[in-house]
Amino acid sequence: MAFSIDEVKKIADLARIDFSEAEMEQMSKELDAIVHYVEQLRSVDTEGIEPIAQVTGLVNVVRQDEEKQMFTTQETLSNAPQANEVAFLVPKAVER
Repeated sequence: MAFSIDEVKKIADLARIDFSEAEMEQMSKELDAIVHYVEQLRSVDTEGIEPIAQVTGLVNVVRQDEEKQMFTTQETLSNAPQANEVAFLVPKAVER
């Protein structure tokens, strides 16, 4: 499938990307190459091949969740630019 310049312009408009004419030509060639590669992948016989999520055999190693002491309110607020006794003070985001 060959991508025309008009098709590339339409895709660029949808993605809100501005391309020069030279970039349009280049993008047309690159999109053609991508589609050609996908067509090659489709032609591979995968009958009887079990799908896998990853091929390295690595497993996720995580630590056990452990309950720990929480910070006190004073510790939490100690580095705040502005705070009162119980909360961070921030500028209003919305005026009512």
